Amino acid sequence: MTAGPAKRRTAARDSADRPGGATPAMPSQSPSAQAPWTIGRLLAWTRSHLESRAVEDARLAAELLLACALGCRRIDLYARFEEAPSEESRAKFREMVAAAADHCPIAYITGRKEFYSLDFVVTPDVLIPRPETELLVERALAWLAEHPAERHDVLDLCTGSGCVAIALCKRNAAIRVVATDICEKALVVAAENAKRLNVADRIGFSSADFLELPPKIVPLGGFDLVTANPPYIGEDQRDTLPENVRRHEPRGALFAGRDGLDPYRRVARDILRYLRPTGILILEIGRGQGAMVREILGAAGLEWVAGFKDLRGIERALEFRRSPSGLCIE
Repeated sequence: MTAGPAKRRTAARDSADRPGGATPAMPSQSPSAQAPWTIGRLLAWTRSHLESRAVEDARLAAELLLACALGCRRIDLYARFEEAPSEESRAKFREMVAAAADHCPIAYITGRKEFYSLDFVVTPDVLIPRPETELLVERALAWLAEHPAERHDVLDLCTGSGCVAIALCKRNAAIRVVATDICEKALVVAAENAKRLNVADRIGFSSADFLELPPKIVPLGGFDLVTANPPYIGEDQRDTLPENVRRHEPRGALFAGRDGLDPYRRVARDILRYLRPTGILILEIGRGQGAMVREILGAAGLEWVAGFKDLRGIERALEFRRSPSGLCIE
């Protein structure tokens, strides 16, 4: 399932609107007297063009788009710099570049995004997996390794593309996962990813609004591990988001009330119903939300264990366990 770029604006095909016209237009006609459009030349042109449109990481974007258009791996481009792609491939590439120049996320154009060294299908129905979310996977795997068992029951809330649940299953054979999302279309994408990555037999997908879980999906005694990457951006922060995120990624996976903390309040209200006495909760949070999330969950009977920072030094994940005084809320 890929996000087709054909219906998006194609003005980026022309060079007339580029500052100074310094970069020649990518031709749509057959090779003529001008130099042939080799892979190396296409990459150079596209990088310059996307930089002029303020597209983030233009070099990487150009490589991902061209590899997709040619149906090859990105690394293979380096051995094919002097090859001139066919007009059919160039036409497909032009459509992709047009969409990228209009700030459509590259992952939606190619229909793919790597996460935890795995290749995931993504569509505009799901949030694009981010590297910082790998912290959830890393800490969850560490906890599972520290607490070996024949079986661990895991709940993954707001699963989206299924990236966290699937990455956990790929790295630990002892877990069985229930993955939930309120968006039915997202669950279709997640189920496709689970099938493609050969873990569909160990993940059950279910429609649920946070912890309003159908009783039939809850294992006896609850879950050993709960992970969640909920929406956590406040509505008042909308204008601070990059254009490609604000315009294209699903609103329901981004925004969470005025202050962005509503999902954590909802988790706090119900988590003790579903977390086993020895269980653990690992959440992704937004920048600067750590203190408030610790307060919200602490008041609900959970004890903060640790926080984890992403590569930019931002606290991005929090780990909690049931506090000794925590009681199940019925």
